[in-house]
Amino acid sequence: MKSLSILIPVFNEEESLQVLFDELKRDFENNQSIEVIFINDGSSDGSQKLIEKEIANHSTWKLINLYRNYGKSVALQSGIDIASGELIATLDADLQDDPKELINLVSELKNDDVIVGWKKNRLDPFEKRIASRVFNFFIKLFSGLKIKDSNSGIKVLKREVAKSLNLYGGRHRYIPLLAHQKSFHVKEIPVNHRERKFGISKYGAERYKHGFFDFLTILFLGKYMDRPLHFFGMIGFLSILFGIAAEIYVLYLKYFLFHSFQQHIAMIIFGSLLIITGVQLFTFGLIGEIIVNKNHKTKNFIKEVIE
Repeated sequence: MKSLSILIPVFNEEESLQVLFDELKRDFENNQSIEVIFINDGSSDGSQKLIEKEIANHSTWKLINLYRNYGKSVALQSGIDIASGELIATLDADLQDDPKELINLVSELKNDDVIVGWKKNRLDPFEKRIASRVFNFFIKLFSGLKIKDSNSGIKVLKREVAKSLNLYGGRHRYIPLLAHQKSFHVKEIPVNHRERKFGISKYGAERYKHGFFDFLTILFLGKYMDRPLHFFGMIGFLSILFGIAAEIYVLYLKYFLFHSFQQHIAMIIFGSLLIITGVQLFTFGLIGEIIVNKNHKTKNFIKEVIE
């Protein structure tokens, strides 16, 4: 088995931790190729002390303490940055995902790059299940990634996939999509899902709004990050085109139907604004192209050289 790093973000999960420790020891105690990395995301309860006490008894267990609560994306990125495994797994600390399912996920990671655990029989509240279905529907519709549970907390990734993600904000919800955009192969298999025993979900209604804007950002960056002029230039071109059409229409009214310019001053101003806006958007696209061109010169795109 390849070496595996299990990343577990923790935010005020004091009640769940002892059960989680027991399950991790049950499944991975004697495997020295598996490291467990807890990321304490600014917990204000006794989570940190419990983890510190437990990792003292395990040479392959680690704890990362963040300065404050930054969110799950930053927590996972912090874990990815220090993980040493050839494979990197993510697991929530709330006990809803069964750690032993990671064994099944790893065994399925053959010709794939990412394996996502699909909570087929999901035991979450009704509103959360409906929101998840809507969320996954839009991902399928706009990205072409055909999986049923993109936001699953339990997944396994090859190291090169994890290192390419650059997680921040709410991007942890879109790990499979981010991998898919980079042409990595994503697969999902059913996993056991359990009811939440302790505490309440850390994510409220605000996550839907943030998730929507994160989704738009990822779609935009994935398609136009390396060619911003294609986006801004097209919108700018259309704006200029409509602006010129508006001005031509006013000229037609003036010289063919003998209207005065004063009768259509609003149309003249509107057409001018469209032209100015179009030029500005086109300029934004050119500036973006200059920045991208400069960054491309400093990037390494070579995966390997075989001689």
